[in-house]
Amino acid sequence: MGADLLFTTLPFLVFLLVVLTLFYTIPRGFRRYLLLASSLLFYAAWNAHYLVLLLGLITIDYAAALWIRRREGWHRRLALIISLCANIGLLGWFKYANFARETWLRLIHPGLLAIQPLDILLPLGISFHTFQSISYVIDVYRGEQPVITSYIDYALFVSFFPQLVAGPIVRAREFFLDYFNWRPPTAEEWQRGIALILGGYIKKLIFADQFALVADQYFGSPAAYPGSLCAWTAAISFGLQIFFDFSGYTDIAIGIALLFGFHFPENFRRPYLSASITEFWRRWHMTLSHWLRDYIYISLGGNRRGRVRTYVNLILTMMLGGLWHGANWNFVIWGTYHGVLLAIERKLFGRGERKGIVRVPATVLTFLLVCLGWVFFRAKTFGAASFVVGQMFSRVPGHVLLSTMQWSMALAALAAALAEEYYGAFARLALAPAAVRTAAFVLALWVIVMFRASDQSIPFVYFQF
Repeated sequence: MGADLLFTTLPFLVFLLVVLTLFYTIPRGFRRYLLLASSLLFYAAWNAHYLVLLLGLITIDYAAALWIRRREGWHRRLALIISLCANIGLLGWFKYANFARETWLRLIHPGLLAIQPLDILLPLGISFHTFQSISYVIDVYRGEQPVITSYIDYALFVSFFPQLVAGPIVRAREFFLDYFNWRPPTAEEWQRGIALILGGYIKKLIFADQFALVADQYFGSPAAYPGSLCAWTAAISFGLQIFFDFSGYTDIAIGIALLFGFHFPENFRRPYLSASITEFWRRWHMTLSHWLRDYIYISLGGNRRGRVRTYVNLILTMMLGGLWHGANWNFVIWGTYHGVLLAIERKLFGRGERKGIVRVPATVLTFLLVCLGWVFFRAKTFGAASFVVGQMFSRVPGHVLLSTMQWSMALAALAAALAEEYYGAFARLALAPAAVRTAAFVLALWVIVMFRASDQSIPFVYFQF
């Protein structure tokens, strides 16, 4: 989006302060109009022309849900199909047209060296708001979600600016539970919201951007850094970057929503402490994992049709989840890789969790397997990913790319995650005396100002999806 309203810029903070001030000073009946207008302005700061696309999809899905409620039989199915075709069709065109075209041309003309892509600009947040819209219409069709009769209310649900760009993926029942039963945030919720925002900024500006320096340098030219240590530390750097980047964004989004009185679902729960790939996907991008489970895995039959079909469903679901991330065969491979690992775990261990001392080596192995998969997520081409994986298992050691400070940051993050996992450290901080909380907030602001990894704004990773 336009740099002026990125979460990490001063103009956005001014925008947020103005909207919050107006929200709590104008009459309650006008607040939904304020939030909708602010959300559309936030979107228009990126590209005002694409407001037509956003509002068009909102209108189609709003009308489809009303039609489903009022009709029976094939009319309901037709409305659902129209909604799905609109959402998936537009998502497919903007996100996958070039991918499909290039794949087709290379199949029929294998000797082509370069293919001029179509001039298509990916709309901001289309992967996220289409998934929200699809889940709403399907839930209405299934009888699990009441129809929203107000166009303004539904438009606000889809376009609400904190989660519009990169999630979390909020279900209609979660959003409207707060919307129709709104109450002002308590003092504790204000403190938690501010703490989430500050924590999100620390994750992004201090940790994510620091590890991005290493990952971008290596993946920009992998051949310049031969050796297994280079490859592994680069993959670990990207794994840390994408976690701190994406969880930082969602912390900011959840915190902002809380200041307006909305309780968004948790999206990350210390995923790198997972002792299996299955557990990892219960902790990583949880709203997407739940969406894939509810609308793809279960629709494919889930685990109701025997073991082999269960394994196939797991692999297909994760493959589609990988494709959702981007129009590149590397994303398909990344998703399929995770699907195969999930199927193997289900075959060998069922759904059991690793407990006791076995969690330590299992957690290390899981982290390394995840980082191996991140190579396909980050590398620009399959050839580059293959080269990096080959280097990871090369007999040439190379050298470690992470500096002493970066290793220290990684260890500090691990200590903080363990403290929260087993002792609820941050929950206890919220219950500490006011002087302690105030000191923590001041310290967080000082850290953000003093220890930014770069003076240049590094975009959030998931903005490209």
